[in-house]
Amino acid sequence: MDGCWFYILRCADGSYYVGSCRHEDLETRVSQHNQGLFGGYTAKRCPVALVYSAHFERIADAVAYERQVKGWSRAKKKL
Repeated sequence: MDGCWFYILRCADGSYYVGSCRHEDLETRVSQHNQGLFGGYTAKRCPVALVYSAHFERIADAVAYERQVKGWSRAKKKL
């Protein structure tokens, strides 16, 4: 599938991580987070689980949505 993905992960500590990626299936991306391949936030909070995703045709749109959602509270991300 062309385009890109926006996604929200629930971390083992109950926090949420939001991200975006191009041309990858989400199962692979979640697996990479769980393997600690990206370091940073999710590497210290494994395991993570995909709780929401949305497909976008343009990466700029996915990144803009990611920035918007990053400003949301944990309660709003949980919905």
